[in-house]
Amino acid sequence: MAAAAVTGQYRRGKTVLFLIACGWAGAAPHCWLEPSKSLLPAITLVFLLGGYGLRTVFLRDRDKKLLNATVSSCESLQDGQLPTVDVLVAARDEETVLERLVQRISSLHYPQNKLTTWIIDDGSQDQTPVLLDQLSKQFPKLNVIRRSISAGGGKSGALNKALTHVKGDWLLILDADAQLEKDSLHRLVRYAKQGGWSAVQLRKAVINSSQNLLTRFQAMEMAMDAVIQQGRFASGGAVELRGNGQLLLRRALDKCGGFNEDTVTDDLDLSFRLLIAGEWVGILWDPPVQEEAVDTVSALWRQRQRWAEGGLQRFFDYWPALISDRLTVSQRRDLTCFFLLQYALPLVAFSDLVTALLTRTAPDYWPLSIAAFSISGLAYWSGCRTTSEGPDLPRPEPFSLLMAIAYLSHWFLVIPWVTIRMAIFPKKLVWAKTNHQGQKPLSV
Repeated sequence: MAAAAVTGQYRRGKTVLFLIACGWAGAAPHCWLEPSKSLLPAITLVFLLGGYGLRTVFLRDRDKKLLNATVSSCESLQDGQLPTVDVLVAARDEETVLERLVQRISSLHYPQNKLTTWIIDDGSQDQTPVLLDQLSKQFPKLNVIRRSISAGGGKSGALNKALTHVKGDWLLILDADAQLEKDSLHRLVRYAKQGGWSAVQLRKAVINSSQNLLTRFQAMEMAMDAVIQQGRFASGGAVELRGNGQLLLRRALDKCGGFNEDTVTDDLDLSFRLLIAGEWVGILWDPPVQEEAVDTVSALWRQRQRWAEGGLQRFFDYWPALISDRLTVSQRRDLTCFFLLQYALPLVAFSDLVTALLTRTAPDYWPLSIAAFSISGLAYWSGCRTTSEGPDLPRPEPFSLLMAIAYLSHWFLVIPWVTIRMAIFPKKLVWAKTNHQGQKPLSV
């Protein structure tokens, strides 16, 4: 491989500096500005960051190429022109969903001599090893790789192990609970080749959205995320991988040094390394990759902590390259605004609230928080009203939108907690997986 992944030096120190900066920004209007001027920082940011958010959503809706990507991807390509693809799945304790996954992959409409499946059993302690033995006899194109539970590197380590075996031109990375329609890979590969992308991320759709309110909100959140991704793409910004349903050009992955084993979110980390390497990432609305949403608050809390930590880690690890001329002006602007809204705002709002309570004054950053939540609601509405394949998206009715916006407030707890924890405790990398229940499969 051409280059090694960044191993994340001085993360605790960088986190402390970030924490101090956000704490100061939240407290400063209370301490150094007159009451009549205390809202000026927030109002200024509303115009800057709010303008960025509105532009992102509206550009997505105006760009018909994004909304009609599926149509353009269906232009004819002969089977002989299709590249070889290796499907990679890192699995630990996935006995409830693996059989369904293997059946789905085996039924994909793709030349069988160009498609190979690899499942990395990463130290499973349930019936996964036995099940894989049975499946490998039933499906000749299924290959099983074994790793011990102490091998290290998490999901990235498991995927890197597979890289020593696979030889395909492209890699399709799936989670064990993934569900695809039969023509999904064919359409995805066509779109990637015609667009000249080094990677393409499928929209993630929630298959169990009707289970409870929490899964319903996550279904809306995934649609909102895809809208924002498409809007960032349309404005010349960065598109991020989401782990499940990502198609990677093997050459580009090797150029970036494979998967980073020193991160808790391999997909977010790889997104930045592809960006820095000048490898473009595309986003495809339809067909989606379907997956299970977590169905309890405790599971959501664990999942979001990992996402928040991995998201911050990549900014801390790669910031010199992210602000350099290796990126375009549009990309640097996009990343700056995204970082401030996603990671800085919750910390600043937390500091603002604490300072307001201590000084017995009114909070000063509420205009920015309201603007951020309002833009999220607009992205919800845009995504949920878009014609979509896969599971039906929840209807964007006013009450549902208000409830879904309130649901997003959990990030204002997760981000401060994770940042404080990262600043105090050294990170111990563990295989942090989401438990899958095995929801009802798609119709064959």
